[in-house]
Amino acid sequence: MQALLDAIAAMPLPTDAQRIFHGRGGLHAGCEQWSLDVYPPVFVLTSFAPAAEEDLATIGAALQARWAQIAPAGEPLNWVFQHRGEALRIEGRSETRLMAGAVPDPHVVTERGARYRVHVLRGQNHGLFLDMAEGRRWVRDFAQAHSQDRYGLKVLNLFAYTCAFSVVALQAGAKHVTNVDMSHGAMGIGQQNHQLNGITTGASFLAHDIFSSWGKINRSGPYGLVIMDPPSYQKGSFVATKDYARLIRRLPDLLAPGGFALLCLNAPELGATFLQEQLRELAPGLELVERVANPAVFADTDPERALKVLVVRAPDGVAP
Repeated sequence: MQALLDAIAAMPLPTDAQRIFHGRGGLHAGCEQWSLDVYPPVFVLTSFAPAAEEDLATIGAALQARWAQIAPAGEPLNWVFQHRGEALRIEGRSETRLMAGAVPDPHVVTERGARYRVHVLRGQNHGLFLDMAEGRRWVRDFAQAHSQDRYGLKVLNLFAYTCAFSVVALQAGAKHVTNVDMSHGAMGIGQQNHQLNGITTGASFLAHDIFSSWGKINRSGPYGLVIMDPPSYQKGSFVATKDYARLIRRLPDLLAPGGFALLCLNAPELGATFLQEQLRELAPGLELVERVANPAVFADTDPERALKVLVVRAPDGVAP
């Protein structure tokens, strides 16, 4: 556990939402079960194995000691502990408890100037995936670079969740973003995220099953950028091993000539070659451009187990 305690002792005062310590990457022997995130002003400690109360007390003391050094005067330490052991994971559950302080309601965090609504006391997904920070940076940069295109940049955001990609694309000058996700609750938070950032036009929100909505999706296209960020496994909704192919088959028809796509995959058991092979088989006209690096704090002994974000491009001139 010493590497986690050392990371706590060295952390600066966090302002943006971010990961502080990533034991799951396997680079810190003895700390594989731990991760520490901060959604200011709340720290979230997660254990992927049962945690002894004395270990939690030690970590809590380390957080309190560092907070006393870096915190603005009078601000209390707020932290939450979440247990995501294997048995709970299989059941799709987690156990969460407030360890000290309080959690704001509503709880709004920032990342690179954008604001997002989060919820750290319920569920495993807190409203903003921190490992996708570089993916959001890439989308922001891409949208800014194409903001002066003749007809403007149209973006399709599939599996939009709380629409963070949409927020950064519109902030950077995209003309329109079509957000699609079957969760009405997530889309509602996505709409709030746009309002938080003063974005009142340029976005549409379709709370639909993507695989039953291609007609509506196609009518708004073609798109200069398509973002596909599905869950790796969601019972009754999406299983990457069989359903990602259904997305890739559609991709050439969704993209405008010269358009780009961001293909995301967060299944530890599937490497980037899984996507590359499907592209070669099902959309051979698309060119692999790059793999977007993950935030440095998410370094992994095996990068193929970590988040994969691939950029592909359609041919110029004629529809692919």
